[in-house]
Amino acid sequence: MQDLNHVKAPQDSGVPEWARDFSVQGRVVLITGAGQGIGRELARQFAAAGAIAAVADVNLAAARSVQAEIEQRGGRAMAILADVADPESVQAMVDAIVAKHGRIDVLINNAAIFATLEKRKFDLIPLEEWDAVMRVNINGPVLCARAVVPAMRAGSWGRIINIASDAVPKGVMNYMHYVTSKSAMIGMTNAMARELGTDGINVNCIRPGAVATEVDRAVNPTVDLRKTQIAQQCIKRGMEPPDLVGLMLFLSSPASSFITGQTIACDGGYTHSS
Repeated sequence: MQDLNHVKAPQDSGVPEWARDFSVQGRVVLITGAGQGIGRELARQFAAAGAIAAVADVNLAAARSVQAEIEQRGGRAMAILADVADPESVQAMVDAIVAKHGRIDVLINNAAIFATLEKRKFDLIPLEEWDAVMRVNINGPVLCARAVVPAMRAGSWGRIINIASDAVPKGVMNYMHYVTSKSAMIGMTNAMARELGTDGINVNCIRPGAVATEVDRAVNPTVDLRKTQIAQQCIKRGMEPPDLVGLMLFLSSPASSFITGQTIACDGGYTHSS
């Protein structure tokens, strides 16, 4: 297994030593739910930065489309069919990546149920729908983390990035199952970071604002709602998937080696942490 912690750029590369710490060159990055939306953008940008993008999705055709897009641009990618709520599917996904690349350096727990949800008061949410959201949005990240940890421990290095939502501090109405599931990402991050710190594995959480993607939603925000949110941000524009890329790359790199157990808002200053 190649030890990327000590890989140095050639002396004549012109890249200063400190800048190399921000590199994800050669890292194997597993992104769940990467067939569309935020996950697709992350896969594209990690590959552009020199990483090997493991594009996992329950829709294999979508994952293969992202792989093809990356490879057409000269990047490296691997499309994988995966249902993050199914332990056997998750283990098969991880086994396939390790068999091909020898390790997994970064896990980004991006897969979640949201776009298909109708707005409902919490006492009207069907129990089956509630359970489905919890299986994918909570069980999924746990199963994926459990599956990748042995490979990360073997290399004494790893990054796990969970994705929460600004719906948590807002307490968005009529999506209580989604808000509850994303609240769990924060607690999960705190506990997981404590347990994995001695293994050289850092665990952090990103709390994005409302991100505009190509994914159709069952309920789309109105123009007035978007304007209201932007008006309350420090940065007066809508958020798009590329706005997450810099933070994701940093948390996946050696430069973030002393940062773990943190939830970082990326929402244009809509919310402020104390």
